[in-house]
Amino acid sequence: MTDTASERSALADRLETAGVLKSPKWRTAVESVARELFLEPGVFLPMDGGRWRPVTAAGADRAEWATIAYSDQSLTTQLDGHLTADRAADLVTGVPTSSSTTPVMVVGMIEELDLEDGHQVLEIGTGTGYSSALMCHRLGEDNVTTVEVDQDVAARADAALEAAGFSTWTVTGDGLLGHPRRAPYDRVIATCAVRRIPHTWIRQTKPGGVVLSTIGAWPYGTGLAKVTVGDDGTAEGGIVGRSSFMHARSQAMAPLAGDLSARTAYADSERSSKVSPLMLEEWMPAFLAQLAAPGAQFVRAVRGDGTRLLYLFDPQRESFAEFIADGDGWTVRQGGPVALWDDIEQALTAWQGEGSPDITAVKLHITARTHTYWIGDNPALRWEHHLS
Repeated sequence: MTDTASERSALADRLETAGVLKSPKWRTAVESVARELFLEPGVFLPMDGGRWRPVTAAGADRAEWATIAYSDQSLTTQLDGHLTADRAADLVTGVPTSSSTTPVMVVGMIEELDLEDGHQVLEIGTGTGYSSALMCHRLGEDNVTTVEVDQDVAARADAALEAAGFSTWTVTGDGLLGHPRRAPYDRVIATCAVRRIPHTWIRQTKPGGVVLSTIGAWPYGTGLAKVTVGDDGTAEGGIVGRSSFMHARSQAMAPLAGDLSARTAYADSERSSKVSPLMLEEWMPAFLAQLAAPGAQFVRAVRGDGTRLLYLFDPQRESFAEFIADGDGWTVRQGGPVALWDDIEQALTAWQGEGSPDITAVKLHITARTHTYWIGDNPALRWEHHLS
């Protein structure tokens, strides 16, 4: 293996400058764990037209591979649940299903866990195993349990962990169910996104312990939730920052298919919108939309003549909102039992009325049956999600 000590040191310097690497023990871990081991057999780099260029560790020269491995970006390692870079000879298309998350996010999250010597950690979503290795270096491999649903991904992570000198092994299974081998844990961290934090994770965490997870159903507009578990089996905390991860496979929303115009043919109401639906392309408004209408999907399309089309759909509640540009404003048509845009629009206008606070203003309380979110004391900025 090529020595990348200088690249690891430079990465640690950048992470410190970015303000995410704060403690000497974590700096030692970053300088000691070779990220390139966790990218085998290779990665897919994004190209124009939605295509991917495969680059393998064996096929790239030392300088190129080191530059890729220590770049400040997420690196896709699997497409469509099966394709790896060593099995692709040329440019390919596909949907990313496993990746090595940007080091800024990885280190920022594990620093946010407030880990101490002797802590037992459960990691949901092993992925490449890089974050697992950092925690094994910091805590000792006997204190880290990691769960991965994809057996092929788990096998590659195990090989990388062994190459890095750790004898911990990945537990293969549904991470949403957690893993009881060492329950209760001091810390639970999810390196995948979920719509809501499963109460299983709360039950497997000691009172006073912390659960850290990205929540939200959209590919953006998601937040990093940090909650502390209480003696009564509930948990409370809030959103500590923006975060973006691939969704747990059992919770990923299926993309809408078919004729969108047919889905919106029959509207129950039509009016001028008080705010622009383009706000939903921004991170915080998108997060608020998911709180106000948790089953909704924001869909963007373009007609053959170049006309922009914007929709909200909630397939489970058979409801929709369609937005039509009207001069400087927008007309909204709504149909189905739930007026999706009414709920989202109320949240957006209330949020603007409070001075448009950042995502870190959102607080969260979790019980076995509900997730309750709120911002300040405004009743229009309080949402209770009941678990089905």
